[in-house]
Amino acid sequence: MTSLLQDYHLLGLFIGICTFLIIGLFHPVVIKCEYYFGTRCWWWFLLLGIAGIALSVWINDVVWSSLLGVFAFSSFWTIGEIFEQRKRVERGWFPRNPNRKKD
Repeated sequence: MTSLLQDYHLLGLFIGICTFLIIGLFHPVVIKCEYYFGTRCWWWFLLLGIAGIALSVWINDVVWSSLLGVFAFSSFWTIGEIFEQRKRVERGWFPRNPNRKKD
């Protein structure tokens, strides 16, 4: 796949589109995780980020290595966004889960 993308000079475009989709995927994940688990789930994203970095270094293919790097650092960014989402919920911008005890 990488050689096909390189032959047609589409590798950067493909990685850019996938990066956009990965980052876009994390936005609803932040909202749902904060709603159901609060800020207690931040360490899940730490583990995902560490695993993503390890796999990114281990894999030789530039496409998969790049996408795993994007996934890893998006996971790290999500840690801060979970705590920001809590502030947005406190401000009333997003609904609070009535069934979840406060953090």
